Amino acid sequence: MRTVALVQARMGSTRRPGKVMADLGGRPLLALVLERTAAAPGLAAIAVAAPDLPGDDVIADFCAQEGVTCVRGSETDVLDRYHHAAAALEADLILRITADCPLIDPEVIGRLLLFRREREYDIAGVATGALPPSVGKRFPDGLDCEVFTREALDRAWRESSEPYDREHVSPYMGRDPQVRLGVLQAEEDYGTERWTVDHPSDLELVRAIVARTGRRAGYREILQVLDGEPELRQINAELALYPSRT
Repeated sequence: MRTVALVQARMGSTRRPGKVMADLGGRPLLALVLERTAAAPGLAAIAVAAPDLPGDDVIADFCAQEGVTCVRGSETDVLDRYHHAAAALEADLILRITADCPLIDPEVIGRLLLFRREREYDIAGVATGALPPSVGKRFPDGLDCEVFTREALDRAWRESSEPYDREHVSPYMGRDPQVRLGVLQAEEDYGTERWTVDHPSDLELVRAIVARTGRRAGYREILQVLDGEPELRQINAELALYPSRT
């Protein structure tokens, strides 16, 4: 099966406009997302799915400079954007990654793809701190990714009509009775860690992490750095969705 990673990116974030092109170690944040995704096993291609608005031309221009395919579509109907991109890239399986996750881990991506294949799920996602503790052992918020079949995507595109479902791509798939859904859990619960980038303090933390670990460090190495310098976690601690009770 042809597995294609689609990184959704836009300039029009309400909380941190332009964050995907923010400087991160001398390169745009989006560059790190693409670098780390490209290091994952089992991918036939990587592309960026961006809105077709003039303000997002900078993303398309960057992709052209980097030799990365950029497929453009609706800003608000992201499900349609994914459907169009999957067809254009002849994908059988679609790995969905958002550009606000610059520390996405190639190892976790590989584990997710294997998890889905071994259990023949139609859609499988990574449990992270973006989800409540009730889901089980979570990876840090910011290692979010999910993989789904072309059939599940096509059916959601045909049948879903709610704006929330169209904007967030996969909620309809998760409710579809024809879909087999799996959730990959971590070996321990790291869900209080916040490595996603939605606010300036998030970007400050990720910059500090990259400055200490380089651009290729996996989540275990990053956790070791944060354990050695726990004050770094305070940079964006007020933004944690499910803060530690300890």
